[in-house]
Amino acid sequence: MTSTPSALDPAIAARLKRSADGLVPAIAQQYDTGEVLMLGWMDDEALHRTLTTGRATYWSRSRREYWVKGDTSGHVQHVKAVALDCDADTVLVKVDQIGAACHTGDRTCFDADVLPLGR
Repeated sequence: MTSTPSALDPAIAARLKRSADGLVPAIAQQYDTGEVLMLGWMDDEALHRTLTTGRATYWSRSRREYWVKGDTSGHVQHVKAVALDCDADTVLVKVDQIGAACHTGDRTCFDADVLPLGR
């Protein structure tokens, strides 16, 4: 993450409970169907960019840089709403997903490896 202070509203920043590396998990959900699309990570700046641009912005832990969903793939996430969970340690980003959400080309990251229940 960058060493530059974020422009995230200080009241929001004060509420966030971050991991040791300064990140919070961000769940992307299709706004009109409730379909869970993917999990990304955000720091304060990524959340600020998401709130102010209307495009979902994440922190790539592997590339160590910000990425705006769809900038390279064309599979854009238009942000409709953002909420914190009750503990302020997870962000829910309700989006209108254009194309695939998963880097594999699937609509969602959660449909390829469904685990069996032991019932």
